[in-house]
Amino acid sequence: MKKGQKALVIDDSALVRRFLKKELERLGFEVEVAKDGEEGEKKALENRYDFITLDIEMPKKSGLEVLESIMQENPTRVLVISAYVIENGEIAMRALELGALDYIKKPNSKVVTGEEGFIKELENKVRDSMKINKLSLLRRKNKPLRQPNSIEKPAKFLPNEDKKYVLIGASTGGPKLIEAITRSLPATYPYPVCVVQHMPDTFTDKFAQRLNTISQNSVVEANNGEELTPGKIIIGKGGRHLHFRRDGSKIVCKLVPNFSNRFFVPSVNEMFFSALEVMNPKNIMAVLLTGIGDDGADGMVALKKSGAYTIAESEESATVYGMPKEAYVRGGAVKVLHFDEILQEIIAFGSSNGVKKSRS
Repeated sequence: MKKGQKALVIDDSALVRRFLKKELERLGFEVEVAKDGEEGEKKALENRYDFITLDIEMPKKSGLEVLESIMQENPTRVLVISAYVIENGEIAMRALELGALDYIKKPNSKVVTGEEGFIKELENKVRDSMKINKLSLLRRKNKPLRQPNSIEKPAKFLPNEDKKYVLIGASTGGPKLIEAITRSLPATYPYPVCVVQHMPDTFTDKFAQRLNTISQNSVVEANNGEELTPGKIIIGKGGRHLHFRRDGSKIVCKLVPNFSNRFFVPSVNEMFFSALEVMNPKNIMAVLLTGIGDDGADGMVALKKSGAYTIAESEESATVYGMPKEAYVRGGAVKVLHFDEILQEIIAFGSSNGVKKSRS
C-alpha cells in the first residue's frame, strides 16, 4: 500500500474497530474510525478516504443506507465486513448492487482477533480492492447505465443460424452489469444466455431469483440437465463449474466440482472451454466484463481462434480492468467496447431472429 493512504472503519463494536484499525495500519493506512452508521456517513462524506470497511447492522443508520449515500455523493472503495452477509444473501447482493467491491463474513467479535483465516482474507481483499482505480467508481456515479432501445439496427454478424449462444463472464463490479443486461433483453430474444459471475454458492440462487423479477425472460440458476433454450438466462451455480453436454439434439448444463483446482468456482475459463466442445464456435458470442485477475482470458483466446465473436469490456467502463484487459492483451478480443456498446451488441446479436417463447 502507498504511504499516506487513508482508511475509515465503520463498526459499532469497539473491539472490532480496534482490531480492524490495527490490521489496516499494519498494511500502511492512516486509519480513522466511526462507532455507528450516522458518524460513519458524516466522516465519509466530509473527507476523502482511499478505503472504507463497513458493517451492516448498526445503530442510527444501517450499513446499506450509508453505502448508498457514499456511492452517490463521494464514491470510494468499500469492503463490507458483516456477520450477516453469508446468512442473508439478499443483503450481500444489495451491497454489491449499491457499489461495494466485496464482502467478508465477520467472525464473532469475541474471537475476531484470533481468526487467522479472517485476517488473511481481509489482507487479500484489501489488496485486491486497492488495485481498483477510484476514477472508475466516479464514472459509475457520473454516468448511469444507459437503457438501450431493443430495436436498434443490428450489427453485422455471421449469417443467421438457429442455434446461437451468448456466454458472459464477470467478477468484481459485474452484478450491476448483469442486471442491466437481464433487464434490457427483449421478450423475443432468440438465444440462450449463460453467465458466470464470481459468487459464493450461497448467493447465486438468490442472484438468479432477483434477476428473474426484473427480466422479461426466464432467469434460473444452473442445474444439471438444465436445457439451453431460446431467451433463457442461466446463472452459473456458485461452488460448481458450468459445463455443457449434448443430450440428443439439445445442449444442457453440467455442473462440475473444482477438479481443475481453479481459484474461482465457477470459472469463466471452464465455461468457455466447455462451450468449445459442444457448440459451433461460429455461433457463439462471448463477452468478458469487469473483474480482478485473468479468469476467462485464455478461454476467450481459444474461442476467438475457433471463430467465435468475442468482446472485452473497455478500461473506460470497467470497474476493474483485469479480466477484460488480459483477454485483449492475449489477443482474445475481436472488439473492446464500453459496456453501453456491449449491451447494444448483445441485443443486436439476437435482433435478426424474433423467435417467440414463453417464460418457464
